[in-house]
Amino acid sequence: MAHDLKGRTIAFLAAPAGAEQVEVTEPWDGLRRAGADVRLISTAGTEIQMYDGLDKGDTFPVDAPLGHSVPDAFDALVLPGGVANPDFLRTVPEAVAFVRAFFDTGKPVAAICHAPWLLAEADVVRGRTLTSWPSLRTDLGNAGALWRDEEVQVCEAGPNTLVTSRKPADLPAFVKTAVDVFAA
Repeated sequence: MAHDLKGRTIAFLAAPAGAEQVEVTEPWDGLRRAGADVRLISTAGTEIQMYDGLDKGDTFPVDAPLGHSVPDAFDALVLPGGVANPDFLRTVPEAVAFVRAFFDTGKPVAAICHAPWLLAEADVVRGRTLTSWPSLRTDLGNAGALWRDEEVQVCEAGPNTLVTSRKPADLPAFVKTAVDVFAA
């Protein structure tokens, strides 16, 4: 990775259970290789349970609970998918507010797979072009987004940049683009 993210702290927001493991580990590793300090934030507990589809994956330690994390402490945000992860987070007002704060302060956000559900709940997709897991197309359109079936979509509408991808197969492009955007 050509860009240097030294001195940048990136938040990963995940529910206590349900995040797609590869959608955490690949961006995590790519951002760390680029020099970023990455932190796992969750709504509860000291670890989160990852999934590989519907099968349990590994557990990962939480760096800080959401209640003790402020968006000002981070330079960017990554939202991993998995069906259960964003579906749970969009019901937690503190998680929705945390996400919205990144948009309000103009910080970049990267979301993959089902994670844009949380963006719709935070009311930050209106007027933006993005992609996601295909089943979210109608939900995102109803929230005011223009949905595209593309490997990676970068939207610079509004004060911040939003990077989105559809699925685990898109991770190489998603990680490269997130590093590029977060380094800008």
